[in-house]
Amino acid sequence: MTSVLDSSSAPARHQGISRPPPFRSDPATPPLVRFEAVGKRFSGVAAVEDLSLDIFPGEFFALLGPSGCGKTTLLRLLAGLEIPDTGRVLLDGQDLASVPPHRRAVNMMFQSYALFPHLNVEGNVAFGLRQDGLPKAEIAARVAAMLALLKLEGFEKRKPHQLSGGQRQRVALARALVKRPRVLLLDEPLAALDKKLRGETQFELMHLRQKLGLTFLIVTHDQEEAMTVADRIGVMDQGRLIQVASPPEIYEQPNSRWVADFIGDVNLIEGRLLASGAGCATIMSASVGRLEVATPAEASTGDTVWVALRPEKVRVSHTAPADGLGNCVAGKIWDIGYLGDISIYKVRLPDGFIMKASAANMTRLIERPFRIDEPVWLSWAGDAGVVLTR
Repeated sequence: MTSVLDSSSAPARHQGISRPPPFRSDPATPPLVRFEAVGKRFSGVAAVEDLSLDIFPGEFFALLGPSGCGKTTLLRLLAGLEIPDTGRVLLDGQDLASVPPHRRAVNMMFQSYALFPHLNVEGNVAFGLRQDGLPKAEIAARVAAMLALLKLEGFEKRKPHQLSGGQRQRVALARALVKRPRVLLLDEPLAALDKKLRGETQFELMHLRQKLGLTFLIVTHDQEEAMTVADRIGVMDQGRLIQVASPPEIYEQPNSRWVADFIGDVNLIEGRLLASGAGCATIMSASVGRLEVATPAEASTGDTVWVALRPEKVRVSHTAPADGLGNCVAGKIWDIGYLGDISIYKVRLPDGFIMKASAANMTRLIERPFRIDEPVWLSWAGDAGVVLTR
């Protein structure tokens, strides 16, 4: 049987597990969680400002943003650990204003795990059920089932200091899940794990969500983590939602320079809009020259716009493209970053603008295909970039 959140298990693809089907929300289904024009201030400073958001049953939703953007405050407002100054927080249509934290059908897993050091694994997992006054037999059955689900059998009598980081993480997750919440709130839950274990756990969380049929709301500053686990991502900055969309939409169709720059790596090429039609836009850039983008721009002729171009969509070559047409520019290799599976090339253009391109390292050649200060050409397809107006 496949281990759930077991750091010693092999990757799921080697154990016959199929990936969970993509989440699909029914337009007729009302949201499970709703934030209505919510605002929260601390010492006069807005942590969350006029924020509205719907999260649907069974969804894995990620709040992503830099430190101090308000994402954890939003989580705490849903948990009842903070009270909104303005607006409403609803769960399944019920206004939570009068519902104390311990009566809300949500549970929260903290970044620090917050395990009780004097209690063993069994005691930590059972704590919330005992606080609710459930019968001993039911507590024992539910705790045993959760420990089995998270592969913690045999660890029941150990104290937190006798566990590894991954094991403590699973105990905290078991304690949060054993109360059967409608929504599981995850505040940077994988931050304390090493990179390899964190990557494996991300996929296990997705399978666990599907198996239990819960709604997950995760807060993270890790873009890769959000892109991996989430059905939708809400990108936050300064207490506001900047964009809410699926991971591919966030990455491929950012709605602003800020989102494009925050999510992954990007070339932001400034230019002036020359023309925009049904199927393309033509832009003149001081750095790159004439650009053709295979999507229209929502701007007027002469307006300043930016083309967001991801490095992996830019081709590096020793010679100019054969057609000699647009969407290519000459430069010199300014720096090279070797990351094992890929290399990042920073290319300095004649006006000093630095463009980035990435290429997969397909062979084991010790000699790099390009060297610093070597003249190269950069080229890209018309549908590789997106035009941004703000």
